[in-house]
Amino acid sequence: NLKSEPADLLKILDFHNLPEGVTKTTGFCSHRRSTQGPDVAYKVSKDAQLSAPTKQLYPGDAFPEDFSILATVKPKKGSQSFLLSVYNEQGIQQLGLEVGRSPVFLYEDQTGKPSPEDYPLFRGVNLADGKWHRVAISVHQQTITLILDCKKKINQKLLRSPNPIIDTKGIIVFGTRILDEEVFEGDIQQLMIVADHRAAYDYCEHYSPDCEVPVPDRPQNQDPNTEDDVSSVSPLHLFKSILFHNACPNGWKTPGFLCLLDIH
Repeated sequence: NLKSEPADLLKILDFHNLPEGVTKTTGFCSHRRSTQGPDVAYKVSKDAQLSAPTKQLYPGDAFPEDFSILATVKPKKGSQSFLLSVYNEQGIQQLGLEVGRSPVFLYEDQTGKPSPEDYPLFRGVNLADGKWHRVAISVHQQTITLILDCKKKINQKLLRSPNPIIDTKGIIVFGTRILDEEVFEGDIQQLMIVADHRAAYDYCEHYSPDCEVPVPDRPQNQDPNTEDDVSSVSPLHLFKSILFHNACPNGWKTPGFLCLLDIH
């Protein structure tokens, strides 16, 4: 089922070509059974500015109503930032995953639900303790479940409308929110969205297994600098992100918003 194939955000955002602010580093496992050397991850500095059109996640298709977000990350100790932000065509944030202490999951559908005071907050969780974490988020109907390190499960209500829509005509921004001062700093090995809410429950089995388990043939589990079909990589060089101070084209009306220009 192609719809359940993971959308590999690290690939879409061109991490494997090591853009400014991104370097290779050792990942979750320094030694893994059946592979040569350690897991490969990326160290992200505050200089990184990474974005892509949302349509590259699901070309020609709608953003899934129910889905999983899967991440293997080690944020800088004590940090608090958004790992991922999805904006609509008007520059309104529709989705965001915070990493830090008591992280929040931001979600706003086409009707404006849920309201900000109802965004799910995961108290008692600290993703910025300087350690690697496997974070799996399952969004199903009006429930969101955080599965932390394959063990801890926390359920929260997600008070969205019955037929929620996430607009795919805007952009994905990695590591921050537009106009936020806080930016993600730390290491990341995986970041995926799967159009299946059940994938989160299988994250540590199918996508990011324990170190003594061989790596499955899944996105960003091998060294991304090995032979790769470059033609399958979305041509991000055709797009240029510019911070406009006066005006933005195509409905991006707020001064200072990050605008994405198609420069074919």
